[in-house]
Amino acid sequence: MLAPLLAWFEKHIDPFANGPDGKPPGGLLAFYWHYVKPVWPIFVLMLIVGFAGSIIEVSLFAFIGGLVDRMRLSPDPATFFHDHWPILVWMAIVAAILRPVAFGISDLVKNQTISAPFTNRIRWQTHRWVLRQSLGYFQNDFAGRIANKIMQTGPALRESVNQCIEAIWFVLIYTVSALYLFAQADLRLTIPLLLWIAGYIFALRFFVPQVKARAIANSDARSRLTGRVVDSYTSILTVKLFAQPDREDAYVAEGMRIHMEAFKAQLRMITFMNTAVWALNGLLMVGTTGLGLWLWSKGFVSIGAIALSTGLVIRIVNMSGWIMWVVTGLFENIGQVQEGMETISREHDVVDAPDAKTLTVRRGEIRFENVKFHYGREGGIIDNLSLVIKPGEKVGLVGRSGAGKSTFVNLLLRFYDLEGGRILVDGQDISQVTQDSLRANIGMVTQDTSLLHRSVMDNIRYGKPEATAAEAEAAARDVQAHKFVLDLEDYKGRKAYEAHVGERGVKLSGGQRQRIAIGRVLLKNAPILVLDEATSALDSEVEAAIQEQLYALMKGKTVIAIAHRLSTIAAMDRLIIMDEGAVVETGSHAELLKRGGLYAELWARQSGGFLAREAAE
Repeated sequence: MLAPLLAWFEKHIDPFANGPDGKPPGGLLAFYWHYVKPVWPIFVLMLIVGFAGSIIEVSLFAFIGGLVDRMRLSPDPATFFHDHWPILVWMAIVAAILRPVAFGISDLVKNQTISAPFTNRIRWQTHRWVLRQSLGYFQNDFAGRIANKIMQTGPALRESVNQCIEAIWFVLIYTVSALYLFAQADLRLTIPLLLWIAGYIFALRFFVPQVKARAIANSDARSRLTGRVVDSYTSILTVKLFAQPDREDAYVAEGMRIHMEAFKAQLRMITFMNTAVWALNGLLMVGTTGLGLWLWSKGFVSIGAIALSTGLVIRIVNMSGWIMWVVTGLFENIGQVQEGMETISREHDVVDAPDAKTLTVRRGEIRFENVKFHYGREGGIIDNLSLVIKPGEKVGLVGRSGAGKSTFVNLLLRFYDLEGGRILVDGQDISQVTQDSLRANIGMVTQDTSLLHRSVMDNIRYGKPEATAAEAEAAARDVQAHKFVLDLEDYKGRKAYEAHVGERGVKLSGGQRQRIAIGRVLLKNAPILVLDEATSALDSEVEAAIQEQLYALMKGKTVIAIAHRLSTIAAMDRLIIMDEGAVVETGSHAELLKRGGLYAELWARQSGGFLAREAAE
C-alpha cells in the first residue's frame, strides 16, 4: 500500500531533464532560480503544507490555554467531558489525525519528491554543462575539486531552499500568532516578545553575514583539500616511484590546516551567535513568565493565559534555537552553492557556432591557412602557419620538444579556438561545424594512453558504441590484445572482456593499454587518423605484429603521425618538420636527408652520431 504512494510522490521531478539551454547564471539568486523555476509548484506545495502544519502547532497551544481555563471554571469535574466533548473531540482529531497528516505530507514532498530527484537533477544538469567545457578548463583545475563541486552543489542548493521554506513559516506563524494570542489576553504581554524580536533581528543582522563569509571560506578550503587528496591518489604511481609519501603527507596536511583554520573561524562565530541567542531566550522566558504572573496577581489575566504564554514562549525559544541552527546550515549551504557556482557557471571557451553544421568528410584534405595561436600570450607557439595535407596523404610530424606538434593536433581537433587564420577539412571551416562531428571524423591514438575505469569491452567499443561484441573482439585480435584480455580478472571476479581496467587503465601494462587504445581507434574507423607516438609503449615484437593492422588502418585515410623515434615514420609520404611553431622543412625522408637541415640533424643523432659526439665532448 505504501509503495505506490511513495512512488507517486517520487515521479514528479525528472532527475534527467536537460534543463534550460545556456550557461547557468553567475548571480546567486539567479543561479537558485535557474534550477528551482522548472519545478516551482513542488516548492509551493511545501509552503502550503508548512503553513498548515504551523497553524496546527499554534492551535494546540491555544487549546491548552483554553483547556486550563475551562478546567478552572468547571463547576463539576464529573460533568467536564459531557459539557466540553465537542471541543475535546475536535482537538483530538487535530492532534491525532490532522497534525500527522500535515507533517506526513510535508515529509513525503521533502523526502520523496524533492530530496533525491531534485538533487540529482541539479547534479545532472551541472555535469552536462561542465563536461562540455574546453580541454583547458580541466587542465587548469583539479579533477577531484571539479567533481566535488558537482556533487556538493545539488544537495546544498536543495537543503538551503528547504530550510528557507521551513524557517519562513515557523517564524512567521509562531511570532505573529503569539503576538495575537498574547494581545488577546493582555496587550502588555506582547512587550517582552516584541523586545525579543528586535534583539533577535539585530543578532541575525550582525552574525549572519559573518557566518556566511566564513562558510564560503570553509567550503572553498574543503574543496581545495579534496583536490589535494585526489591529486595524490590519481598520481599514486608517481608518489610510489619517487618514494614521496611524506611529501604528500605534508602537502595534504597543509591543505587540512588551511581547512581547519577556516572551519574553526566559522565555528567560533557560530558559538558567539548561539550564546547571544541563548541569552535573548533566557530574557524572553523570564520576562514573559514574570510579567504574566504579575498581571495574574493583579487580576488582569487568567491562569490559562499564563499557561498559553509560558508554553508558547518555551516553544518559541526552542524554535529560535532551531532557527539559528537552520540559519547556520543555511549559510553553510549557500556558501557551498556560491563556491560551486564559481566553478560551474563559466562560459564555454570553445562553442559551436549558432548555425554549425555537421562535418562531412569525403576526401580528407586538411588545410591550415595563416593559423595563429599563442595560448593567450602575446606571441610564440604558432604564427602564420599555412599547410596543406592532401586527401589520403600520410604525413609525419617531426620536431624538437616544444616545436608545436601537439598544439598543431590540438588545433585540428579544435580543443582551442584559433587566434587568427582558419583550418579547413574538405573545404569546411572547422569553426563552423559541430565539435562532435569534427572529432567523430578523427581517430587519434595518444602517447599517454588513458582508459576509462570500465570493462575492456566498454573501452574498445568507446570508439564505436553501436559495435557488436564480435566486432570489438575482432579489433582486439587485430591489435594482438585478445590473448592477454582472456587472462584478465578484476577484484570483483569479472573476467576477460568484462574485467574492469582500473582508473586510467592502471591495472594494465603500458603496452596493453596502448593496444586497447589502438583497437578502439581501429573500430572507430574515422577518415582522418592522428597517431601520437602510437607504438611507443609497445615492445618490438608486438609492434611488428600489429604493424600490418596499423597499415591496414591507414589505408584510404589521411594520416598525421607524430613520433620521436624517426624510424617509425620515415616511410611516410611526406615529413613535415616543425620548429618554434613554424614549418621549416617538408619532403620525403630521402629528400630531407640530402638537404642536410634540421631533420638530417635529428636523424643523425638517432643513428648513433649524437651519442658518440656527446661522449667525446
